[in-house]
Amino acid sequence: MKKIVLTGGGTLGHVTPHLSLIPLLQQAGYEIHYIGTEKGMEAEKIRKVPGVTYHVVKSGKLRRYFSWQNFTDPFKVVAGASQSAALMGKIRPDVVFSKGGFVAVPVVMGAWMHHIPVVCHESDLTPGLANKLCAPFARKIATTFPECAAALGPKAEMTGTPLRPELFRGSRARGLSLLGFGGGKPVLLMMGGSSGAQAVNKALREALPRLTPTFDVAHICGKGNLDKALEGMPGYTQLEFLDAELPDVLASADLVLSRAGSNALCEFQALCKPLLLVPYPKGASRGDQILNAQSYEKRGLAHVLLQEDMTADSLVEALRATWADRDRLERNLKAAPPADGTRRVLEMIEEVQSTGKNG
Repeated sequence: MKKIVLTGGGTLGHVTPHLSLIPLLQQAGYEIHYIGTEKGMEAEKIRKVPGVTYHVVKSGKLRRYFSWQNFTDPFKVVAGASQSAALMGKIRPDVVFSKGGFVAVPVVMGAWMHHIPVVCHESDLTPGLANKLCAPFARKIATTFPECAAALGPKAEMTGTPLRPELFRGSRARGLSLLGFGGGKPVLLMMGGSSGAQAVNKALREALPRLTPTFDVAHICGKGNLDKALEGMPGYTQLEFLDAELPDVLASADLVLSRAGSNALCEFQALCKPLLLVPYPKGASRGDQILNAQSYEKRGLAHVLLQEDMTADSLVEALRATWADRDRLERNLKAAPPADGTRRVLEMIEEVQSTGKNG
């Protein structure tokens, strides 16, 4: 039986593509092992997946800012690489697939020590620090953005991101029923990521009196962010988060207001949803969401409103402009290269696996 080691963690974006690939890898006859940290996001999600063996290694966080832990975490990475190398010798996988995040660095280094071929995937427009460190050890690199593939050179190929097949099985009728909407107005869906988006939540709620005459508003606001004062407001439904019901709610959405995380962008693009993006500001991140959003705007796939320019007034104006432009946006989304990279990433894994350690 073929064996594969998957790795990646730190955020949900480093884990969900694995969840899309795992059933297909199992169908292709792979024995699947996952190497992650003890308490990271990946441990919570992957340990629940049947048929996947989860292994724990040490890993330090890769920070772009000063912290005293920057002096100790490199030792954790070295320890993790040693642990990963030992696991590689024990598991003897045919290939490693890395989704990035700080845990991937010691795992990819461990694979390199055993001459095991590696495929990496980078979701953002510019490579994250972990993938920059892993790139020299990878046989191939899959990317979501064409700009990233160009920056990483001949090893890299724009593939899109592996997406969950259930995403495409949503029912508009079920979504409207869940939200309590009658379907007489277009549905504006706001999503802010797994923890919500406080600034966008606030601006959207202030803008509701001017939005609900035109739209039914579905607001996925993040855990702990419900506003009790707005419960029962006509034309407005708020939810902390969605899991199995998300495809149905997406199917009911006519316009999407969102942050600009790459996985979410690929999902919206694949579903051809007109988008207004409010990227996470650079002061609170490395700026990858701003670059992601600018790329989508440049390619005519979305409108963008920067958070520093956002008020309730400017948000209403931007949403109205995006809605007025929806036909053009939908045409461009349909004509863009496929956002669902599942098939091509699987092909890359098979290609690298078939070349073996000496490829």
